[in-house]
Amino acid sequence: MSEDYKRILEAQLWNISNTLRGKMNADEFRDYILGFIFYKYLSEKMNIFADEILKQDNIKFKDITPKTENGNEFIEAIKEEALEKLGYFLRPDELFTEVAKRGKGENEDDVDKFDESKTNFILEDLQKILINIQLSTMGTDSEEDYENLFEDMDLNSSKLGKTPEARNAIIAKVLTHLDKIDFKLEHTELDVLGDAYEYLIGQFASGAGKKAGEFYTPQEVSKILAKIVTTGKQKLKSVYDPTCGSGSLLLRVAREVEDVSNFYGQEMNRTTYNLARMNMILHGIHYRQFDIKQDDTLEHPQHIDKQFEAIVANPPFSAQWSANPLFTSDDRFSQYGRLAPSSKADFAFVQHMIYHLAENGTMAIVLPHGALFRGGAEQHIRRYLIENKNFLDAVIGMPANIFYGTSIPTCILVFKKCRENPEDILFIDASGSDNFEKVKTQNVLRAKDIDLIVDTYRNRTELPKYSKKSTLEEITKNDYNLNIPRYVDTFEAEENIDIEAIAKEIKALDETMATTDKTIAQFCAELNISTPF
Repeated sequence: MSEDYKRILEAQLWNISNTLRGKMNADEFRDYILGFIFYKYLSEKMNIFADEILKQDNIKFKDITPKTENGNEFIEAIKEEALEKLGYFLRPDELFTEVAKRGKGENEDDVDKFDESKTNFILEDLQKILINIQLSTMGTDSEEDYENLFEDMDLNSSKLGKTPEARNAIIAKVLTHLDKIDFKLEHTELDVLGDAYEYLIGQFASGAGKKAGEFYTPQEVSKILAKIVTTGKQKLKSVYDPTCGSGSLLLRVAREVEDVSNFYGQEMNRTTYNLARMNMILHGIHYRQFDIKQDDTLEHPQHIDKQFEAIVANPPFSAQWSANPLFTSDDRFSQYGRLAPSSKADFAFVQHMIYHLAENGTMAIVLPHGALFRGGAEQHIRRYLIENKNFLDAVIGMPANIFYGTSIPTCILVFKKCRENPEDILFIDASGSDNFEKVKTQNVLRAKDIDLIVDTYRNRTELPKYSKKSTLEEITKNDYNLNIPRYVDTFEAEENIDIEAIAKEIKALDETMATTDKTIAQFCAELNISTPF
């Protein structure tokens, strides 16, 4: 049932997005539709929580009238508990369904038949409610997690419509559409909404082109990273993503184990940072369990005093960073003797993540293929990691064109501080045409492709033309060049050509042609016409 309902919900939400966004770009409308879904989620969560408290009094939360003596007493009591348990508060008149009904006015439920003149103006009230959600957390432990959470939802933006009335009408339509959908939040064992939210993020990413790289890692890649860092573990004390985007990768790790105590992440883009916090809350991660910060991870790290049991990352490929000489005394970089070049921060992220990796931890990072073999400072860092530390556990070559907005081939590097197999490094070449499926313009990893990568890593299996364990000696001889073809031989020998058989085929063809020519000549003679040869 949950899988069927999940698919229905995904289709409903995506259809709403496509129907209502009008001429607005998909990545622009994303912030509105995801924000409203989140608002509806908070409302329904609030309503369920309050109704449970009020059950003994035989009262429904939505029926409480604010600004009355009894009403205020109930509301204040519920607010205190809600801030402690949920981390936020909404009054009965601020609930999503109440606002949707007010906005719809005298219109029917069918939004295609909406008459703009029959809607009630709700934009100002709605903007206040979104602000009030944040204000309700002031002075509480959840304040930072809700701070400016809805700041990208500008309800007065001309992108929504040229006039306030037009903007109000489109918002009323969205709210009415969403109000009709049952998120089934009472079924706590299901996470259909969380899955649907992830689906929407992915759909918006596919339409956002290059911009998608700012906030989304394809689910297939996320699965590989998550399965690798959770190998041999059922519970994790902590997971960290230094470039967490929408938080999808962190949440993917949680699916691979029974429990994750704490989630940590940092994201530079403000809009994406807001999306990550929403995504965490919507997936039922309690506000005390996650710590997502907004800032430049390399320049201004926000979790500098912490180490993590699992670390995953898909940082922006070959991004620029300052490479400020002052960083040579930074504990994250000082021991290497060289900083990553300012034009390519790939290994700066590696160094940062290794600094935060716990002794019993595993980290997996996606990098452009060039990070395996580029010279200069990057070669120096590779050498130190292999020769001095022996932290590199595996190198996995991925197919080209599996990330939105870029066709470049990528790789996954896996690091451990305490390796079970310190005598060699596992190389996997999963880039071959047999290891993915082409879907439109993208290459997509199938379930069997993911399983093969993960099983090969976990068992350290050597497979012909796919994987090989290479000794540290061999890697040293290659001057710490990690280009996978140096270690995994994928050469396909051409079939031997039987010259004698081909000669016989040619002779037989010549004889057949001579016979055919004779037949044609006979026909031409009978018809009293010239032969064509």
